[in-house]
Amino acid sequence: MEITPDVVVSLRADEVFVFGSNAAGQHGGGAARVAHERFGAVWGEGHGHHGQSYAIDTMSGLDVLTREARAFIGFATEHPDLHVLLTPVGCGIAGYTPEQVAVLFAGVPENVAVPASFVPYL
Repeated sequence: MEITPDVVVSLRADEVFVFGSNAAGQHGGGAARVAHERFGAVWGEGHGHHGQSYAIDTMSGLDVLTREARAFIGFATEHPDLHVLLTPVGCGIAGYTPEQVAVLFAGVPENVAVPASFVPYL
């Protein structure tokens, strides 16, 4: 299992940066801000693939986060040509623990790097 770097400042052409967002897509801080400033995240879009980024709504409750994680796994599975860098979504301002969130990403395909904090729970 590949581990996502703690800090991502650039991407290769085939890489996608996965970050936690809010439903409104207001990418004002943390990984969301990095995604907006560097990797093509679209202001006002809080879900899905944009540029070299993929937004997961982590702020609308665990049920929504669960659905978003499943949609993300589908995206990554459908795009084996992409190298996807999953950050510890939901474990910052959203307030979840890696133990709560990592299990939602069980079954990610091999083209997805995961945060080190998720590994014990996958």
